[in-house]
Amino acid sequence: IESIQMASIGKIPLQSRNLPWVEKYRPQTLDDLISHKDILSTIQKFISEDRLPHLLFYGPPGTGKTSTVLASAKQLYKEKEFNAMVLELNASDDRGIDVVRGPILSFASTRTIFKKGFKLVILDEADAMTRDAQNALRRVIEKYTENTRFCLICNYLSKIIPALQSRCTRFRFGPLSQDQMIPRLEFVIQQESIDVTPDGMKAIVTLSSGDMRRSLNILQSTSMAYGKVTEDNVYTCTGHPLRSDIANILDWSLNKDFTSAYNQIFQLKTLKGLALHDILTEVHLLIHRVDFPPAIRMGLLIKLADIEYRLASGTSEKIQLSSMVAAFQAVRDIVVNEAA
Repeated sequence: IESIQMASIGKIPLQSRNLPWVEKYRPQTLDDLISHKDILSTIQKFISEDRLPHLLFYGPPGTGKTSTVLASAKQLYKEKEFNAMVLELNASDDRGIDVVRGPILSFASTRTIFKKGFKLVILDEADAMTRDAQNALRRVIEKYTENTRFCLICNYLSKIIPALQSRCTRFRFGPLSQDQMIPRLEFVIQQESIDVTPDGMKAIVTLSSGDMRRSLNILQSTSMAYGKVTEDNVYTCTGHPLRSDIANILDWSLNKDFTSAYNQIFQLKTLKGLALHDILTEVHLLIHRVDFPPAIRMGLLIKLADIEYRLASGTSEKIQLSSMVAAFQAVRDIVVNEAA
């Protein structure tokens, strides 16, 4: 909690200079959060009217769930009383049935002396809790609603038992849009005075796919490794295939004979340490832009999906690479025969 309290948005204190940027620039108040304005305004209303229900936040990582609840807690409680009024547990803490019946129960059941208001129990990554622990929590939530509010945070709603879901007000935090992420990234770039090219910024936003935490981690690691953040540096730093490499792979697969196409792709893969799964993902996106007849495109996509499934089952990358090249060669032969 200390590191979170220390990192204020304006002036960065000395102690936090060596913090990872995801903690250093973690929003401190509800106004600092950059997305999900409808959710924030609802929570702001709950707090101002002093009618906070039990909350359940769910959605992909890096979308501001934990930051929202911590900012709400900071708004609700003064710094002096924060530790006495807030209990935060995440997946790294022991949260089995014994903890629900022990520390959580005793924290929730003790009343706040001389203080009006309620306590707050934050259970981060609640989808990692066992079903038994969730069932035990159900009774605790019900029994101590008078003086304690619970906030559950998870990635997968399906892993929370329906009984807990029905006791909470649910909010879904979707992935962030590019328009929301870019101003925040520009703020960090300005604070840290980093040299970033426009295509470097675009690459960070594309690769992070709506995850703000991931975008800050990519920005920090690329700027530390290379000094200048360009598109190529970002892709190299994250071990992702470059767009030019993917274009080459597609070109070789469709225009060269099987052996030379396989060898060239294999050499590129070894030289740059690329994973076939990443190559498949990028090639899949590129196929939609290549002008194939619809029937042929469908067949090719089904074959690529099969290759991805086999890779996930733990098969040999060499054999699956030859299967991918073969799929493209078969498509090329069909197109050539039809043209003839």
